[in-house]
Amino acid sequence: MTPEKIASLIDHTLLKPEATAEQIRNLCNEARQFKFASVCVNPWYVALATKLMRGSGIKICTVAGFPLGVTSTPAKVFEAKQGIRDGAREIDMVMNVGALKSGDDRAVQKDIRAVVDACHRAKSICKVILENVLLTDEEKIRACNLAKKAGADYVKTSTGFNTAGATVADVALMRATVGPKLGVKASGGIRTYEDLTKMVEAGATRIGTSSGVKIMEEAARIRA
Repeated sequence: MTPEKIASLIDHTLLKPEATAEQIRNLCNEARQFKFASVCVNPWYVALATKLMRGSGIKICTVAGFPLGVTSTPAKVFEAKQGIRDGAREIDMVMNVGALKSGDDRAVQKDIRAVVDACHRAKSICKVILENVLLTDEEKIRACNLAKKAGADYVKTSTGFNTAGATVADVALMRATVGPKLGVKASGGIRTYEDLTKMVEAGATRIGTSSGVKIMEEAARIRA
């Protein structure tokens, strides 16, 4: 992959609760330098990131129902709408894992659909975080199918805030389940160029990572 292709896959991410405004400024400067797909920040920093990235062509991504997914549907919709008002054009929402594990597929699909509709009305995209570490393979398949039925643009492996993140096996399973058109975002624990390439080979079309600069530097050394 060319450096441009690699950069175009990366959501340059800083979602730590202790993140400072100065760290967000640095994140945005790095995104401009490497031309990443987006910067992904918590809702509090969307307005700042939007201001810093104006004119760059790089999207702002934020989260809804993060990191647990168990806020109410109206709360998730409000977060998505507010994020979009503040300048985000990509929303990563967390699926209600407990509802899925309870067998309430209808509630899960309705929850996702509400956020998807809010995003699409504003010409923004919606990624659904499944938090795979908490799911069986059967539940991962159900979750992918529900997200697809609800009109989501991507399914995503993880928040990065649980006990494990993305795995090649999970990405491959998600890709096999949703088919070739839906996006698959691998996130959580992707720290090296090798990690990234394995996820892409398994079917990922977007990579969420806080190690984007390190990955780009590794890629440059490999190509040198």
